Amino acid sequence: MREPVRNRLIVALDVETADGALDLVDALRDSVGMFKVGMQLFTAAGPDLVRQIVARGGRVFLDLKYHDIPNTVAMAGIEAARLGVFMFNIHVAGGREMMTRTAEAVANTAARENLTAPKVLGVTLLTSVDQETLGQIRISDSPTAVVSRFARLAKTCGLDGVVASAQEIKVIRGAVPQEDFLIVTPGIRSSSDAADDQRRMMTAAEAVCNGANYIVVGRPILRASNRAQAAGQIVAEIEAAVATHSSGHSVGTNRAAQR
Repeated sequence: MREPVRNRLIVALDVETADGALDLVDALRDSVGMFKVGMQLFTAAGPDLVRQIVARGGRVFLDLKYHDIPNTVAMAGIEAARLGVFMFNIHVAGGREMMTRTAEAVANTAARENLTAPKVLGVTLLTSVDQETLGQIRISDSPTAVVSRFARLAKTCGLDGVVASAQEIKVIRGAVPQEDFLIVTPGIRSSSDAADDQRRMMTAAEAVCNGANYIVVGRPILRASNRAQAAGQIVAEIEAAVATHSSGHSVGTNRAAQR
């Protein structure tokens, strides 16, 4: 059975306090599928906040983008699994050994301790990174080429998917055709929102139609006067995109069968 469309929406808890984050969780947990705990909030509130969100029935995307020596990242991944997060991420730029050891350590620990293993995602390029940014660190390849290469590497290292700009979804699907390879896309907006500092962004409908499994939305919901309503608008856009995409696929299938 297909999971509810709202489960594909991740709300970024980009707030300063645990109380503020928990208020959001209580207000939105019946409207959205997951909550992202990032660097700011985790630094301010620590792992106990993650435990509280999980205890309230919220799924957590721990967005700390681990990037260190292989053993350090693997041990951090184990602790993320023990916190009960649904998924967490590490930088693909950390290399093959770091990714492989983390994926293996998390899977082995989950099996040994009877935990639900979290999804391990590889961060390709941040959505604020463009061609100019790559040039500053002496990378001449285009963002698309880098993301494609990183996605293939993440897959070969046993990761469950990647975090990438919505603009690279189709490229990733071409590089890694397996349907169970997850793509999580930040930098997502409602059709009526401004881009802010996200340079490579799309609307929720566009991202889903391109093949995103999960989309991350922060400021358009957090800044709204009615946050539940703002979340509902984005879920409605996703539902419309899914319905349109499914209808188009069915029509295409029927026409193919008639040939």
